[in-house]
Amino acid sequence: MWVVNFLRQYPELAIFLTLGVGYWVGSIKIGSFSLGSVTGTLLVGVLIGQFHIDISANVKSVFFLMFLFALGYGVGPQFFRGLKSDGLPQVWFAVIICVLCLIVTWACAKVAGFDAGTAAGLLSGAQTISAVMGVAQDTINGLSLTPEQKKAMSDHIPVAYAVTYIFGTAGTAWILATLGPKLLGVDLAAACKEYEAQMAGGEDSSGLTGYRMITVRAYAIQDSLVNKRVADLEASFPGYRVFVERIRRAGKIVEPDPTTTLLQGDVIALAGRHEVLVGASASVGAEVEDRELLSVPAEALEVVLTDKSIAGKTLGELVAAGTASGSAFARGVFLRKVERAGQSLPINAGLKLDRGDHLFIVGAKHDVERVAKQIGYPDRVNDQTDMILVGLGIVIGGLIGAQSIKVGGVPISLSTSGGALIMGLVAGYLRSTDPRFGRISSGAQWFMSSVGLTTFIAVVGISSGPGFVAGLQALGLKLFVAGVVATSLPMIAGLYIGHYLFKFHPAINLGVNAGARVTTAALGQLTDAAKSNVPALGYTVPYAISNTLLIVWGIVIVVIM
Repeated sequence: MWVVNFLRQYPELAIFLTLGVGYWVGSIKIGSFSLGSVTGTLLVGVLIGQFHIDISANVKSVFFLMFLFALGYGVGPQFFRGLKSDGLPQVWFAVIICVLCLIVTWACAKVAGFDAGTAAGLLSGAQTISAVMGVAQDTINGLSLTPEQKKAMSDHIPVAYAVTYIFGTAGTAWILATLGPKLLGVDLAAACKEYEAQMAGGEDSSGLTGYRMITVRAYAIQDSLVNKRVADLEASFPGYRVFVERIRRAGKIVEPDPTTTLLQGDVIALAGRHEVLVGASASVGAEVEDRELLSVPAEALEVVLTDKSIAGKTLGELVAAGTASGSAFARGVFLRKVERAGQSLPINAGLKLDRGDHLFIVGAKHDVERVAKQIGYPDRVNDQTDMILVGLGIVIGGLIGAQSIKVGGVPISLSTSGGALIMGLVAGYLRSTDPRFGRISSGAQWFMSSVGLTTFIAVVGISSGPGFVAGLQALGLKLFVAGVVATSLPMIAGLYIGHYLFKFHPAINLGVNAGARVTTAALGQLTDAAKSNVPALGYTVPYAISNTLLIVWGIVIVVIM
């Protein structure tokens, strides 16, 4: 058949065919569930692999190293943040869950009589950590076995992954979002509202933010405001942040500060929440139309928080400190969103900021520029990537990971892949402390993370395709049952450990469990069910710790099996 001969002659095109069809298959949704790009690519790769296409192993190694470095770069800030005292409970929780995942997976593999490759695939799929396949294969290749034994074990890895991944993902999301609240006896939505109320401390936290319909409107001030300061007028809206952006005085436009005195005949441009300004006429004056006055140059900017004096403080503390001192800090600027490790956090008076957080601010351009300099580094859209960091970081990490020690005659090392992950963690953390260092654009980071992993998976699927069907026939049902057990036991135990041992708030408990299992799909279902982003507060630190530790388990599971 000419197609088969063509793909055998040009194996590089077989990879791109696998990627294209695999991403499409992975995007197909049945209800709210989809296979995802990794599983979709693996299954398509297995089908194409039935044509016996030879692809150099170096291809998958290159893309896997790229993926691991990008993964470490993304979670590095939260990994090191978790080592601080306030993050340690979540760190220890993640470590305990990871150990449980390893023990339960190992026990299932022993009872079922699986080999090391099948056990590694079981760990990878049941715990939804695709990168385990790569480090496990590296470890198997370093064992003192015959090439045939290594090939057999390596071929079992994707089989076990494919069989167990679906329940690993869907089962975890169901256990946490549906079964979890019932086991804990809580109403998830009510628990999140309660936590938000605690964070707000009884304040209207919406006054801290401007993400809901910020507008600017013009008013001719009434006589009662004449000779009062701008700061006095702004303070007359308790619980809300309202600012005088500009003043038209004697036909000219004036840029005021908090000490500016209002005079007879002034027309002011007030910025604030729409619903607040709608009723401002009664206390400020008649609303007027003044297009020039209202044409305030505005800017929306993403800023990486690096200032140590701000990190560790809550939004409420920052606002209160600025008000008490009369400081102009954050004056004229509204907070639209806060992201940590790619997850949106609930904006509230009790939200504690940390270095590396991404703050999305909006306001008059001069105010936004001023605040950005005070709190950190403006992360403007930029498609450039520091390839010096990427290239040398992977090389240095590979040199570190390639060093090995012998335990019981078995050579043990982090492997080049583990070294790349560690260097990614370090690079990501350094970037969070000084964003001028080592920029990797969001597009490049997505390519390295997503396409790096799926290309590795595509080659794995194509290479193992001929033995995949036989392995599935031999181990299918047994693998599926083992996967259900390996997924469910650590997760259910984690709910009770978080509740009784660590005494996490129910909303946070579910979030830390999702993070400890590295399951973004579960977090998505949690936030949807809760109608709140509160669970994300418990997600980021365990996610970073588990993402690192579970990958290392890929080495451990092969060695102990």
